[in-house]
Amino acid sequence: MPAAAKSPNKVYLEHLERGELAYQFSPEAGKPVLFPRVLCPFTGSSKLEWRVSKGLGTVYATTVVHPGEGAPYNVALIDCDEGFRMMSRVEGIAPDKVRIGQRVRLRVQAKTGDEDPLPLFVPEGAV
Repeated sequence: MPAAAKSPNKVYLEHLERGELAYQFSPEAGKPVLFPRVLCPFTGSSKLEWRVSKGLGTVYATTVVHPGEGAPYNVALIDCDEGFRMMSRVEGIAPDKVRIGQRVRLRVQAKTGDEDPLPLFVPEGAV
């Protein structure tokens, strides 16, 4: 990566700061790539294109985490419509009400203090 080029993670975070979920696409593999990388995990090629997700997906798997302190929360694997899967949370409903197959849409949690913005999801149709 040339010294002047931004790191893939920096590009990803800049998109999140604008409320967008960016991912890379490997033309050689014909597959999406998430999380950001310098090389394609399928071909080893450095030819990766940036694309922006529509922010829609389907819950593939879900669980509820019960921490020692604090309220329970949901952790889910989301199959985004562009063809990649990511771990996130579904918010806006009780953690135990999230269901496999449920349609969700992106909601970016803004940067707070030293914390980077987070891609989260809410049930599709939620305000």
